[in-house]
Amino acid sequence: MNVFVLAGAGVSAESGLGTFRDKDGLWSRFDPMKLATPEAFAHDPDQVHAFYNMRRQNLLSAEPNAAHRALARLETGLVERGGSLFLCTQNIDDLHERAGSKQVIHMHGELLKARCTDCGETMTWREDLSVEVPCPSCHRSGGLRPHVVWFGEMPLEMDAIYDALLAADLFVAIGTSGSVYPAAGFVSEARGHGIRTCEINLEPSDNARQFDEGQYGPASEVVPFWVEQILSQKSLADQAGITAPRSPHPK
Repeated sequence: MNVFVLAGAGVSAESGLGTFRDKDGLWSRFDPMKLATPEAFAHDPDQVHAFYNMRRQNLLSAEPNAAHRALARLETGLVERGGSLFLCTQNIDDLHERAGSKQVIHMHGELLKARCTDCGETMTWREDLSVEVPCPSCHRSGGLRPHVVWFGEMPLEMDAIYDALLAADLFVAIGTSGSVYPAAGFVSEARGHGIRTCEINLEPSDNARQFDEGQYGPASEVVPFWVEQILSQKSLADQAGITAPRSPHPK
């Protein structure tokens, strides 16, 4: 069985990393147009660096939660059964990797990496960034930026993502708002190709009606429950169908 999981901010929320579009999310307290666009970086790089330095330090003090660990178990269990897990995350944290996941695609980049706008080199980065810091590759100052996808930029690895999505037997969105494209369109793409779909979320997302199934509650509780459901199935046919939702499908 090949499972495609799209993970969003709700997976990492219980590790202390903020979501974005909830009423108390990051974008309710900070203006993304002043902090998360190429234009903002060109206009005021010090402010942008300060914002991402804060988030980087927050990430370094965070720990994976039960949802991250359950997805790592799912990857191992599916491989042992001759299947695979394609874990595509919208999150820029490294909590999936720290929990034990081996194959993770970060479509929105990675906070613990920096990219040089002068030479194009991408490198691991765990310290604060500023305009004074020189690039280790080209030695120029002022060009290093967080290796994250800002508003107006194209998400990463899209060809590999769509190839994996169309090869999946099951598409599952976990902890996503269902409002950020292109990721929000994955469910309709999957359904259009006859792939079964499931949403796992704290509450129904903006596009919850498009999913075949829904399971709702805290990610640290629902994701481990769902993973055990999948791994306890005896056959591929059983795995392709998941149990009825734990709460009513939204109307």
